Amino acid sequence: MPDLLSAHALDLTAELAADVADTERELAAFEGAPDQGLEQLARFLLRAEAVASSKIEGLQVNSRRLARHEARIAAGIPDRDATAEAVLGNVLAMQHAVDQVATAETVELQHLLDIHAALMEHSDQPDIGGHVRTTQNWIGGNDFNPCQAVFVPPPPEYLAGLLEDLCRFINRDDLPGTVQAGLVHAQFETIHPFADGNGRTGRALIQVVLKRRGLARNFVPPVSLALATRASAYVDALTRFRYVGDADHDEALSGIRDWLDLFLSAVRRATADAANLQKLLEQMQEDWRTAARPRSGSAAARLLSELIANPVVTSDDVIRLTQASRSAAFAAIDSLSAAGVIRPVGDQHRYRMFEASRVFDVLTDYERATATESGDTRDERPRRAVPYRRNSEPT
Repeated sequence: MPDLLSAHALDLTAELAADVADTERELAAFEGAPDQGLEQLARFLLRAEAVASSKIEGLQVNSRRLARHEARIAAGIPDRDATAEAVLGNVLAMQHAVDQVATAETVELQHLLDIHAALMEHSDQPDIGGHVRTTQNWIGGNDFNPCQAVFVPPPPEYLAGLLEDLCRFINRDDLPGTVQAGLVHAQFETIHPFADGNGRTGRALIQVVLKRRGLARNFVPPVSLALATRASAYVDALTRFRYVGDADHDEALSGIRDWLDLFLSAVRRATADAANLQKLLEQMQEDWRTAARPRSGSAAARLLSELIANPVVTSDDVIRLTQASRSAAFAAIDSLSAAGVIRPVGDQHRYRMFEASRVFDVLTDYERATATESGDTRDERPRRAVPYRRNSEPT
């Protein structure tokens, strides 16, 4: 049974306060950096965050597989990939969180339920979406009783009060936003209010708070990637947050500080990695323009600016994204194909798909770099599962 967040004095040490200031300064610098026309970076980062959050829960899908699945579904092509569909649900839930919940005047319980409903709609348990659990659950141990469990969250009769307190805390603006985001996430994971999907919903709440407090208005720092790299430390820090004793006891204060130390370092790493990714994507788009030399204002030029967030497209997608006629869209496809920017994939004639392969190469390098402390897998083994670098991909 966690104490209410309102019960904590939140007395930060001087060292932790300095870490908070450094973290929020780095977020502000990234927010204020010119995007040089890369308006699609925001969606790209959001998808990276959603995919990473899913991987923490054991849902392993690489970016190419997810993009192809999404393109097939949008085109009406049957694609029975349950794992990709579940990850797509997390993308949609994250999008809903930052677009709708983060901009709400006041966050209420229904907003949390809506995030969870969006997440579970694409899972094998859509019926539990948006419903607070009514039975006891636990993590670890066996399926029959919680005696050997690693963690046992509060009984269901206490959830209403805990969630009401959590929403009140989300709506506060009298403490640093990064501290607020970290405590909201840890408290939500401790409450564990749903039968499934708690981790992914709780990590979406990090983005809700950061955006509400003006720390990540335009971009989503992929904090889940940083947390996944330090998965053991992440779980250990959450465990230390779950102290035994009074809210003002030394063990409680120490546990909160340990958790915030881990969380703040993850936010700083995610922000630095996102800034590096931005540079890679800017260079990629410049290379595309050099190779394709599209006429200004043409459908090909408009398509180039959309490929980062939409790396797998059909001809109908190109028409929709560029607002061009069918003939102009096909001309853009031919032009960018000839320049090597996109290539055809699959054998569906009617719903032929085209892929900007270099987007996946950049994302692969990004995921591999974020899986190490040094940022270079040539000198350090990745700390989590990462995609392989490949010169080409099978169609």
